Amino acid sequence: MRYWRKPLDLHEVKIPHGEVVIIDDRCKGCGFCVEYCPKDVLIMSERFNKKGYHPPEVVKHGECVNCNLCEMICPDFAIFSIQSGEREAVGEEKEVAN
Repeated sequence: MRYWRKPLDLHEVKIPHGEVVIIDDRCKGCGFCVEYCPKDVLIMSERFNKKGYHPPEVVKHGECVNCNLCEMICPDFAIFSIQSGEREAVGEEKEVAN
């Protein structure tokens, strides 16, 4: 996404990144995590878990911003994210521009 102006502290901004962990056997396939993910990291898979539901799966590895929204909204505590590191916003912008 390109903006018409840049924040003055752009060089100080760090974008958090995380890894999504899904506990397949706890999931009942409600799809809340898929619907509310701001980066569309998750989709509902075609495979079944032990309960007979379709658990979500990660399709965009490295795109998670570790907002923990999936963790907060899951009624079965079947998903969580682990912080994996931070990247500078300037580096992200250069990748998008190319």
